[in-house]
Amino acid sequence: MTIVEKPELGSEVEGKKHLSETEEEMASQNGFLAPDINSFGNSFRDYNAESARHKTVEEFYRLQHINQTYDFVKRMREEYGKLDRVEMGIWECCELLNEVVDDSDPDLDEPQIMHLLQSAEAIRKDYPDEDWLHLTALIHDLGKVLLLPQFGGLPQWAVVGDTFPLGCAFDESIVHHKYFKENPDYNNPAYNTKNGIYSEGCGLENVMISWGHDDYMYLVAKNNGTTLPSAGLFIIRFHSFYPLHSAEAYKHLLNEEDANNLKWVQVFNKYDLYSKSKDQIDIEKVKPYYMSLIEKYFPAKLKW
Repeated sequence: MTIVEKPELGSEVEGKKHLSETEEEMASQNGFLAPDINSFGNSFRDYNAESARHKTVEEFYRLQHINQTYDFVKRMREEYGKLDRVEMGIWECCELLNEVVDDSDPDLDEPQIMHLLQSAEAIRKDYPDEDWLHLTALIHDLGKVLLLPQFGGLPQWAVVGDTFPLGCAFDESIVHHKYFKENPDYNNPAYNTKNGIYSEGCGLENVMISWGHDDYMYLVAKNNGTTLPSAGLFIIRFHSFYPLHSAEAYKHLLNEEDANNLKWVQVFNKYDLYSKSKDQIDIEKVKPYYMSLIEKYFPAKLKW
């Protein structure tokens, strides 16, 4: 399938979207209001809170930190980069997520399609003219179909959770960092320094990131010729890279384009995280709008 070159966001668009902190506060006040607690009554992303999901989440991260190695990620990218498993449209994939629940998420146990629509609708209210951002929110988690049998039925630790680089030291900011001590890469002298196998400013495009739904959906979108701007693809690939966009770890690996796109991930993150609630979206009511965006930015059928 022919790959369509990604358009760059023009200066007018950039000027509109790179908001100051004051402007972002006003947007929050006039549009989407971030709640203080999640659907379990705890603070968001509190991995120490005693909740019904606490033990499930911690066990998830134990397995993820032990098993996500450089060689494993390289093998997964090669295998799933073939895109030879399923052919279907974007909305069809959205509907497949009805049976998926993310075991790494301490904030929600709702089916994933509801979270996608919650995120997209919250962004749509505050950024009504940026349709690429609405669609990015809708599709950002579609890679979680990797959990389903027709996509290989991968274990949760190979699909969801916070992401991090392989091939360099595991930063202390990574949640449940203690479990990395059992990872084969932990004591590998080639991988356990700050830069590891990379050079400063090399760009995230050249960095191996732990395998999961983020990287898979990035490969699907890019190699099926999406016309989403580079910022949209960056959000898809790195929205779970919390050590970077929350703790500012690994910034030494960024190039100039990464630094610009990181601002978009940080805008997006508020809606991705804090729109998780028990409020339900009327799917049939909003579907026509999102179908029009899918038609604008994607082919009718994609290889997965």
